[in-house]
Amino acid sequence: MSITTTTHLNFRGAARAALEFYHSVFGGRLAVTTYGDVGMPADAPGADTVVFGQLESEDGFRVMAYDIPGPAAPAGSGGGTRRENGVTITNQPFFLSVRGTTLGEVQQYWTALADGATVIEPLAASAWSPGFGMLTDRFGVTWILDVAAAQ
Repeated sequence: MSITTTTHLNFRGAARAALEFYHSVFGGRLAVTTYGDVGMPADAPGADTVVFGQLESEDGFRVMAYDIPGPAAPAGSGGGTRRENGVTITNQPFFLSVRGTTLGEVQQYWTALADGATVIEPLAASAWSPGFGMLTDRFGVTWILDVAAAQ
């Protein structure tokens, strides 16, 4: 038996923009289906929003996303994550973690995701990794990026 887990992100009107941004960061194959594509009348509110979206890259990155029906959430309403006295304080139910094998690889992802993001912990060497960092991207998703420690 084999299973695969895939993070499924929920947005309110920003799923397409988020998926396109993540596609620019990680590359891969992007699939987007709107509510209109599956039968909602084209003139209905929300018909152009995402009912199913997936990004999958050759090197193993995979994420799904959709737009929760209803009005868009106000900016900044998703909660927050910050560092305080060496401790991560958050009200987020999850972080998305990306682990690479080299610092150069992780640095590329970091630089791209950091565009418009709030950096919580800059990407730098840590006690457990040659590179570790945490940020909340422009869509409110908190990411942990790190380099796998040598075995």
